[in-house]
Formats: sequence, C-alpha cells, structure tokens
Amino acid sequence: MSGALSPAVGWEGALLWALVLLPAVAGGVLTLSGGGRRPAGTYERPGGTGRTAPALAVAVAAVTLALAVAAALTRPSARTGFVAGGPLALAVDGLSAVVIVTVAAVGLLVLVFAAADVRAERPRFFGLMLLFVAAVLVTATATTLTALLLAWEVMGATSYALIAFHWRANEAVAAGTTAFLTTRAGDLGLYLAAGAALAAAAGAPEPLSLDALAALDRPWLHLAAVGVLAAAFGKAAQLPFSFWLSKAMLGPSPVSALLHSAAMVAMGGYLLLRLRPLLEAAGWATTAAAWGGALTALALGAVALAQPELKQLLAASTAAQLGFVVLAAGAGGLAGGTAHFAAHAAVKALLFLAAGHWLATRGTDTLSALRGAARRPWPAGLPFVVGALALAGVPPLSLWATKDEILAAVDAPALYGVTLAAVTLSALYAGKALGLLLRPAPTGAPAREPGPGLTRGAPLALLALGAAVLGALALPPLAGELKRSLGVSGEPSAGPALVLGTAVLALVAALLAAVFAARLPEPGWARAWLHLGTAAHALAVRPTLTAAHALARFDDAVLHRAALGAAGAVRRLAAWAWAVDRSGVDRLVQGVADGTRRLGELARRPQTGQLHHYYAQALTLLAAAVLLLLLLR
Repeated sequence: MSGALSPAVGWEGALLWALVLLPAVAGGVLTLSGGGRRPAGTYERPGGTGRTAPALAVAVAAVTLALAVAAALTRPSARTGFVAGGPLALAVDGLSAVVIVTVAAVGLLVLVFAAADVRAERPRFFGLMLLFVAAVLVTATATTLTALLLAWEVMGATSYALIAFHWRANEAVAAGTTAFLTTRAGDLGLYLAAGAALAAAAGAPEPLSLDALAALDRPWLHLAAVGVLAAAFGKAAQLPFSFWLSKAMLGPSPVSALLHSAAMVAMGGYLLLRLRPLLEAAGWATTAAAWGGALTALALGAVALAQPELKQLLAASTAAQLGFVVLAAGAGGLAGGTAHFAAHAAVKALLFLAAGHWLATRGTDTLSALRGAARRPWPAGLPFVVGALALAGVPPLSLWATKDEILAAVDAPALYGVTLAAVTLSALYAGKALGLLLRPAPTGAPAREPGPGLTRGAPLALLALGAAVLGALALPPLAGELKRSLGVSGEPSAGPALVLGTAVLALVAALLAAVFAARLPEPGWARAWLHLGTAAHALAVRPTLTAAHALARFDDAVLHRAALGAAGAVRRLAAWAWAVDRSGVDRLVQGVADGTRRLGELARRPQTGQLHHYYAQALTLLAAAVLLLLLLR
C-alpha cells in the first residue's frame, strides 16, 4: 500500500483532490468537534462550534461548488496508490461533470436552508452532511472499484447517522437501521462484482478498473452484472428494496432533501448510467434494468398516489422517478437519464425543503391538514407549486422534457406502455398534492403564517428556478451538446408527436387529480408500500432471527456444554498428569539422581592418593581381564 500522493500531481489533479477532500476534512473536523451530548432541541453554548458550524459548512459547500464547476470545465483526473491492482483513481468526464455540479449545488442550497432549520447538535449535523457530500462526489468521480467501494461505504454509514440523527428517539434509530441494513444487502453486490473482476482478470495491471468490467470473460461478466444491479437497486430504492425510503422520512427534513435528490438514492441510478457498457455486454442486464426501473416507476407511483402524508408521497415518488433513470440506463437513453437525474435533484430538494418548512410551522405533514399551505405565504407556496408542476411533467417545466427523452429510447411496446402509465401516475400524484395544498385553508386556520425567511426562502427560490429550466438539458440545442459530451450522439430524441402527447397527458391528468384530490383512491396495499416491509420481514428478517435463535439454543445446549465438559476433562487430565508426575516421574528422577550420587561416592573411594593402592588396583584389573579372555576362548 502506498498512501502518499504522487509528487508529480499537476494542478488539475490537485483540483480534483481538493474537490473531494475539502468537504471530507471539514466534515470530519466538525463532526469530532461537536462536544458532549446535549438535551434535544438546545443550542450549543454561545461562541462554541454550534454558532460557527452552519457558516463554516455553507462556506465549504460554496467553495466545493466552485471547485465542481471548475472540474466540470477542465475534466481532471487523479490517482494514488491504495491496494495492488486497485488504486484510488478519480476522473471527471461528461457524465460525472453533470453529476458533481448537481450534487455540489443542491448540497449548498440544502445546507443554507439547514442553517435556519437545524437547532440542536449543529457541529455533528453539518459535519455529517459535508462527509455525505464528499462521499457522493467520490462516488461520482471514481474510476476503480476500490475508490467506488470506499465512497459507497462512507455514503451508507453517514446516511445511517443522518437518518438516525435524533438518536434519542427509538423510531429514528430503527429507521436508520432499516435503511442501512436494506441498502447493505444490496451493497454486497459490489463486492461480488469486485470478486468477479479479480477472478477473471488475474494478473491484469488494473483488474478493478470500472472500464474493464465490460470486458470480463463469462461467467464472471454475468456475476459482475448481477452484483452491480443489486447494489444499484438497493441504493436507488428500486423493487424489491423500496420500503426503506418510507422509514427514512424520520430524519431531519434537510437530510431527506439531500438524500432523495442528488445524493444516496440518486447514486443507484448514476451507477447504472456509468456502467451501461457492462449491462450491454451481459445482454440480459439491460432488459432487467429497463423493466426493473419501469415497474418501480409504475408501482411506486401508485404508492405515492395513495399516501396521506406529503413526505411519504414525496418519498415514494423518489423511488418512482429514479425508476426512470434506471430505465434510461437499461433502454440506452443515457442523455435523457442524465438530464432527468439533474432536473429531478432540483425538483425533489425543493419539495422536501418546502415540506420541512410546513412541518416546522404547522407541526404536521398530513395532506388534509396542509390545506391552503401553498397559497400563503408565497415564498414557500410558489416554489412548491413550480416543483409539483415539474414533478407532474407539465410543460415547459423540467421533468416533462427529460421523461420524453427517456421514452424516446424505449422500443419495446410493452415496456413503452408501462412507462407511459408511470408517467401518467407522476402527473396524478403531483396533481393530488397540488390540489390539496392549494385548496382554501380550513376554518380556524391562522390568518397569517410565518414565512420561510431569507435563509430558507432563497434556497427554495433557486431550486424552483432549477426545476423550471433544467429540462433544457433534454431540449435542443443543449440536448445535442449533452449527448456529444456523453459520447452518445446517436441516441434517439423525442419527436413532436411524443412531446405534444405527453404534454397533453400530463396537463389533463394533473388537472383531474387536483380537482378530485380528496376523492382519489388510497388502497391499503399501496398505502402500505405494497407490504414490501412486511414481506422483507417474513422472507428475510424472520427466517434470519429464527435461525439465529436456533443457533443460540444449539450453542447453549451443545457447544456450551461441550466446552464446559471439555474444560472439566482437561482439568481432570491435568490433575492425573500432576499425580503421575509427582508419584512416577518425580520418583524416577529422584532415584536416578540418588543412584548416580551413590555411584559417584563408590567411584571416589578408590581415589586414596597412595601409589601402592593404585598398583594393586591395576593388577586386579589386569588379572580380571586375563581371566575374562581365558573364559571367552
């Protein structure tokens, strides 16, 4: 292992290292400087890190955004030794350029909002958020499995800490645990892919390069594809992993805004866009990704439509919208998937932050109790309306054009029909939220509600601007530039008939859902997230616990008793050996010693020092020798 950076790192490499290390180091320092535990809802002492943590985090995020823009323009690469055949290698290309700017921009705006929203344990919160952003940036720029796995692990660990940020509440800790364990189950796929790469490319100079995965020999190629799909589906909350997103809502609203928009969940879709060549080489994997994404978009769209709480609706819509990105990776619509990634990040961050504002001011996120919330105050209501219309796919807002680009890449009729149904559901659940929140406030509601203020309002306004205009990435001329940057100039684009048809479909569906919002069906199977959590408990958790309990009983009844029995037998054997040693070995040694001593005494007696005695002894020995010779003849 060679952990030091090469002394020949150029300014472009230094730029890339600065991009990922600045938020990582600052986040680590803030996290460790938080001091002892304080009662929930209290400020840190004046003058301490609690006052400076938000400003420092926002400043670091702003510099990180500037570095991300510079890296997107210069396309740097950097590497350092880590393990044999697997260096920590990073690079910025057309795909990662879009992603790192999106992540850094959304991260900055979320942190600005959080500066006014988060009141307790600020150093720990802002430190973890910066570490989270750093892990996502490394994930987006990694070119080797070692770098990807390192960032993937840190991203999962910090997401657990952020979801369970209110650690005094058992529900929050349980939610973080559910998210962590569910995504970890999928994460094992990356280790499977790494093992397949090492087995297939033994002796290659860099067997863990991401670009080398598509060239693996069979069956290692298929194992790598299975692993990558499992890891991506787990992180992106695609079926059957989707249920963990429902629990993740117990974290602070800024955490939900970042996690659901440009960070952890989105990285599952990004991974499949990045490894599209591997999916193509495996053949079946493109079909699996396309159908998995389309069915998730459809099923979780139905789940979103049935939710009575705003944050739960938005959570289900995250899995559904990331399903379109996964579909794009499988169907070959990389440009549409990349544009949808960026536009969805702005839309979802905006909607979650607005929901967090209302949760703080009204104390609830139940849709029926939020009637009139989008009507006043307008600094929160107007951005939410823009974001919800964009989520519905209403033209000319962003997700209308990006979904069309993805649809243009779908050539199988059945898959096209499922995708079009999912697009319709997007308009329905977004229209439902709009219809309820734009209705007149209930009787008895306060005439004036606190506005978001500048610190909260500015991020909402900027994100609304992004939700309105980022669809330009899927429209000429930017669509052509994006395709050239991604190296997919031959991908199809949406024609006028498709553009017009989806526009009318989204408008009609959103309008009907808004008008009949209170009467839209909420079937129990969809409201309960397809009972995926129950199924996971029955099929995975319960058998695992049953096996664990059986093993524990076996340990108590067999292994524990065997260990105690063996210990007793060893103790008895030791006692017997001690007795044998004392009564046998010791006596034998003592006897040998005594005999040797007596022989020595006998051998010393003839040594008188008188010469005539020695002569007599010599004659006696000579006579004995002669006698012995005579007898032996």
